[in-house]
Amino acid sequence: MDKLDKTDMQILRTLQKNAKLTTKELADAVNLTPTPVFERQKRLERQGFIKKYVAVLDPEKLDRGLQVFVKVKLKQINHEIADAFTRRILRIPEVTECYNISGAYDYLLKVRAADMREYQEFILNKLGVIESLASLESTFVMSEVKQTYGIDI
Repeated sequence: MDKLDKTDMQILRTLQKNAKLTTKELADAVNLTPTPVFERQKRLERQGFIKKYVAVLDPEKLDRGLQVFVKVKLKQINHEIADAFTRRILRIPEVTECYNISGAYDYLLKVRAADMREYQEFILNKLGVIESLASLESTFVMSEVKQTYGIDI
């Protein structure tokens, strides 16, 4: 791993809080001039420390207020089945996150839907039709207590 100095870390922390800052605003925040900050930011992007910049949207305002964590167990697991499952999941827009996990289940999905009816349609018409699916368990989010988008660095 490439070594990051104190200034690089400060740039990363600042961008995690607000990636919309201009180079000048970022430079002011880390007490440097814009040119070296711009060069450092571009290097951090090239080296993969910064993967991308996104806008965080409000799911409630976009009629995607129902959040569900779905634990998925496959009938059998091998490279071919796992690859086929993940390729399928990547094409389903309601699935916003997917993790291959250990334990009693094989995958953990984070799903967004407008309401319970839409979630039921998702289960019946999208997830439920996957042939390798053995079982699933849905956990419905009642309230969000904490959500962070950054990494504690």
